[in-house]
Amino acid sequence: MTFVANKEDLKVVGTRPIRPDGVDKVTGRANFGADMTMPGMLWGKIKRSPHAHARIVSIKTEKAMALPGVKAVVSRTDFPDITPERAHIGAAPHNLRDLSQNCMARDKVLYAGHAVAAVAAVSPVVAEAACELIEVAYEVLPHVMDVEAAMRPDAPVLHDNIFTSGIEPRPTKPSNIAKQVRFAKGDVEAGFKEADIVIERRYTTQPVHQAYIEPHACLVTVQPDGQCTIWSSSQGQFMVRAYTSRICGADIANIRAIPAEIGGGFGGKTIIYLEPVAYMLSKKSGRPVKMVMSREEVFRATGPTSGAVVEVKLGGKKDGHITALEAVLKYQSGAFPGSPVNQGCMCGPAVYDLPNAVVTGYDVLSNRPKVAAYRAPGAPIASFAIESCVDELGRELGIDPLKMREINGARDGTKATHGPTWVNIGYQKTLEEAKAAAHMKVPLGPNQGRGVASGYWHNAGGESSAACHINEDGTVTVTEGHPDIGGSRASMAMMVAEVLGIPYERVRPVVGDTTSIGFSASTGGSRVTFAGGMAVSAAAEKVIEQLKQRAAVTWDISPDAVEWKDGMAIPAGPNAGSFEPLSLADIAAKSARTGGPISAEVQINAQGQAPGFTTHICDVEVDKETGHVKILRYTAIQDVGRAIHPSYVEGQMQGGVAQGIGWALNEEYIYDDKGQLENPGFLDYRVPVASDMPMIDTIIVEVPNPRHPFGARGCGEVPIVPPMAAVANAIADATGIRLRDLPMSPPRLLDAIDRNGG
Repeated sequence: MTFVANKEDLKVVGTRPIRPDGVDKVTGRANFGADMTMPGMLWGKIKRSPHAHARIVSIKTEKAMALPGVKAVVSRTDFPDITPERAHIGAAPHNLRDLSQNCMARDKVLYAGHAVAAVAAVSPVVAEAACELIEVAYEVLPHVMDVEAAMRPDAPVLHDNIFTSGIEPRPTKPSNIAKQVRFAKGDVEAGFKEADIVIERRYTTQPVHQAYIEPHACLVTVQPDGQCTIWSSSQGQFMVRAYTSRICGADIANIRAIPAEIGGGFGGKTIIYLEPVAYMLSKKSGRPVKMVMSREEVFRATGPTSGAVVEVKLGGKKDGHITALEAVLKYQSGAFPGSPVNQGCMCGPAVYDLPNAVVTGYDVLSNRPKVAAYRAPGAPIASFAIESCVDELGRELGIDPLKMREINGARDGTKATHGPTWVNIGYQKTLEEAKAAAHMKVPLGPNQGRGVASGYWHNAGGESSAACHINEDGTVTVTEGHPDIGGSRASMAMMVAEVLGIPYERVRPVVGDTTSIGFSASTGGSRVTFAGGMAVSAAAEKVIEQLKQRAAVTWDISPDAVEWKDGMAIPAGPNAGSFEPLSLADIAAKSARTGGPISAEVQINAQGQAPGFTTHICDVEVDKETGHVKILRYTAIQDVGRAIHPSYVEGQMQGGVAQGIGWALNEEYIYDDKGQLENPGFLDYRVPVASDMPMIDTIIVEVPNPRHPFGARGCGEVPIVPPMAAVANAIADATGIRLRDLPMSPPRLLDAIDRNGG
């Protein structure tokens, strides 16, 4: 459908109705992954490696199988080998061979917590006891945890078949550097010669977990004829189906994947860990198998995002113009390739109009869990470094932080370092709103500081399917293929109601399983409101054509003589005849006599997603006696295209800020010298709680995306990008001390204060 340019023409989009899944969730009736049960169900548990790096010499399962109540044991020999030639099938983003070996170790274990065997038994207690009885002999190997240590020529090599890609000529020696990426623009050397001042800085971040409240969970049943049903907590039921089928050697058509409600994902559930193991246990035992990770397993064995080292060199003129940027990003990928360093290289400099820039990134293996996506994957790390360095350059030049960004900020027509030329972007508008914000007028007291930072995420489109069915009473059911992790059911219902011209309450949104709706890509990348919204809107438009045809049959006129307006079929003009309008309910009631059921399905590969830009303001107060940082006030300003449901948009902005503050101040994986994670739980891995947060103010900027019927551009990833830099810049403003290593925890800040004379 065509773009609705005028906001005033919208009746449903832009309002704040109650979410359709809200009552079930607040009353506890919603079914999450761990809530599913089946008659005869077994419990699955995984035996995990105690070593960070070791060769598996042998696995003996006889004692475990002999334990009463144990029905199946699986290990590496139960899974089919995936050859390198079949590692990439279709558009699957993950290497299937790596994914298979991450679900169940083959020749080596590559991190403490790596799965080596699994048991299905009549109870969790029996399954745990059986895991203890599995005997695994290891040949312990040297391990490497630090990203720069892993890049050294003498580092222990994790995989002897990985040679650095992106370098010509191709290296002949295996390496932990899986990939090099590079983006360049202009002449960097000339840019630095033109500069009045050049600064070079080094920033580090630690791995942090998505910290979703619901652990990974699934229930899998495999029938004797190969038919399989999977209930699981994931960000994509089609992803679960595809990966499970290929890892287990099953036909995709034999697997039905049903999405449960999801208790948080943030990118960490765009990958699978348990489903193939439960499949093999069910196939072997002939009974349904349920698996639920403990919180410790989540931390030890599922992907955090990368820890990283980022080196930044900036050149600037006295008037504030940046003449050149050079950045090197070194990202941990964990045990298998696939860090988000490519996105980091793209997103870090994207808010600026840089005449000369070169950004180089390295994807580096280490003996840690394989990293997984985490909300704007890669972007927060790069932006922490670049936004901090821009702040440092501004302070050297004596130029206000917002002014620095206004001078150098991207505008329509700016060519980004990674290639695209910006059109219809709202970054400068976020700066205007920041300058005008009430927050900027609040005076600061002793030991208080204010920081500013900006951020970017490219957003995504992709494959989406939707179906729109008119029920006999005139209500509407809309089925989509994306798990709802950000309020998408409400947004889909709102867009369908807007297209059809009916009240929101008359539309019932449903998330379909893999047998009830066409293929849809996973929920992630801030793509669902954009791509899913295009699909449901197109399905509703198709339904309108049918409604007009049914009205034409009723009136015995040509369909071309019928218009659809405000939820009614009306004659297109005086020449069409004089008929009373027919409501959707009127037409639905007569559908059996005018042609049968009224419905439409649409499958699209959505293009035209628009980037998101944001600017954040953070005020802090530093306790110089303890190093504690209190967030006094926080304002997030973001261009969201058009807010379909403003409350959800605000919630996304506030949630991203909260996670970014945790990343800035407290969160980190802590390993000992043997490669053992020392803080695998929320007691020692400290995420922010309510008392750590102020009320987070939000300012929604709307620069509509004309390639979406209602102007939407993704909004869920962008708000986590700037907070770490905003907090760091505020601490520097409060103390005069620049912290370049995350997290900026009380001991680290107190040490810096003491070293600077208090």
